Parts: sequence; C-alpha cells; structure tokens
Amino acid sequence: MMIFVDTSAFYALLDRDDANHEKSKKAWSDLLSRDDILLASNYVIVECSALIQNRLGIEALRGFYEDIMPLVNIEWIDESVHRSGVSALLSASRRKLSLVDCVSFEVMRETGAKTAFAFDPHFVEQGFRCIP
Repeated sequence: MMIFVDTSAFYALLDRDDANHEKSKKAWSDLLSRDDILLASNYVIVECSALIQNRLGIEALRGFYEDIMPLVNIEWIDESVHRSGVSALLSASRRKLSLVDCVSFEVMRETGAKTAFAFDPHFVEQGFRCIP
C-alpha cells in the first residue's frame, strides 16, 4: 500500500512537545514494520524543512534528512501538478487551506494513494483515509 506522508506527521514525529508526538511515533513504527511505500512531495519536504529549522533547529533538520528522508520516496512536482494545485486552492477560496495541501491531494490522486499519515483534517475532507 502507498502512504502519503504530510508535514503534520513529519513534524509531530520530531517535536516531542507536539500534541500528536506519541501517536506519530507509534504510527511511524507501525508503518516501518509493514511493506508500505512511503511517499511525500518535494513541496512537503520544503515545507517541513522550513518548519523544522525554524522551530526545532538545524540538528533536528539534520535528523530529518539523515534518519527519516532515506525511508521516503519523493514525488517531484511538475508544472502541471503545480497548476492543478493552484487552481484547486483558488477555487476553494479558503484561508486555512494551503498550496502544499492542494498539491498533496493532487499527488495522492495521481499516484493512487488512498491513505495519508497526517494530522491535517483537510485530507479526510478530501476523502482520504488518515493514519493514525
């Protein structure tokens, strides 16, 4: 099974003070024990990098790249997917929905991923299953 990993899950995994930290650790351990393909877009990786570096520091960012990212396949966003994400974002006309979210949904649809490791309720709103 293919599992899309969102910024909310990556961040909760790294930040011990995050309300979802324990849930994310357990879910991550469960995911690694199975044969699932973990997937994230380069947009999610950029968003995570900025968030982790800003809030947790460079050592946490180093851990993200050295310990977590080798286990994740990266879907590189092309112009078509970017445009679809922008279109979806502008059509939704919602302040709390981001371009990264909309691109993530597009990637999930294109790759056939039906499940996200995410704490962002937008994934459920879009009809995807969330772990945990």
